[in-house]
Amino acid sequence: MMSTEKNIQTVKDFFAAIGSGDRKALLALVAEDIEWIIPGKDWPLAGTYRGHAGLADLLDTASKSMETSTEPREFVAQGDRVLVVGFASGKVKATNKPFEDDWVFAITVRDGRLTNIWEYVDTQALARAAQMGASGAAQMDASGPAWRWPTAALGPALNEPWIGASHAARSSNTQP
Repeated sequence: MMSTEKNIQTVKDFFAAIGSGDRKALLALVAEDIEWIIPGKDWPLAGTYRGHAGLADLLDTASKSMETSTEPREFVAQGDRVLVVGFASGKVKATNKPFEDDWVFAITVRDGRLTNIWEYVDTQALARAAQMGASGAAQMDASGPAWRWPTAALGPALNEPWIGASHAARSSNTQP
C-alpha cells in the first residue's frame, strides 16, 4: 500500500508533467482506465472523460478553447485520495473574456497512478466567460474556445488541459 506522501508526490508529478508538456510522463502517471469528471454545462470542458483517449480529447479541447495559467497551492491526502486546492486565471479564446478560478481536484491514486479525477471549478463563471455578446452567434464547441495550460509542448492531443484547468470568472471585468 502506498503512503499518503507517495500519493501526494504522484499528484505533484502529474501537475508538473502537464506544466512541462511531458506527454510520456503524464501518460505514465495515469491509469489506462482513468476517469476524469468535470461537472457543469454550457462550457466546452464539462463532461466525463475515460481512458487515455478521453484524456487526450479533454486536453486537446482545453488547448483549443482556453488560455490558462494554473497554480496548485495545497495538497491534502488521506488513504488513496489527494485533494488539490489551486487557482487559475486565463481567457476564453472565442470571446476573449478573462476569468479567475479557485478550484479543487479530488484525485484517487492507486498503485502509483491516477485512476479518478473530479474537478470542481466555478462552472458558472466559466460559462459566463464563454458567452458571446448579444450579437454574437457562435456557441462554444470542441472547435471553439478553449483554455490552455502554461505550455503547448504536450502535442496536439495533450496540450494543456486540464485539468486543471477549469476556471472561473470572478472579476468585474468579465461581465459583458
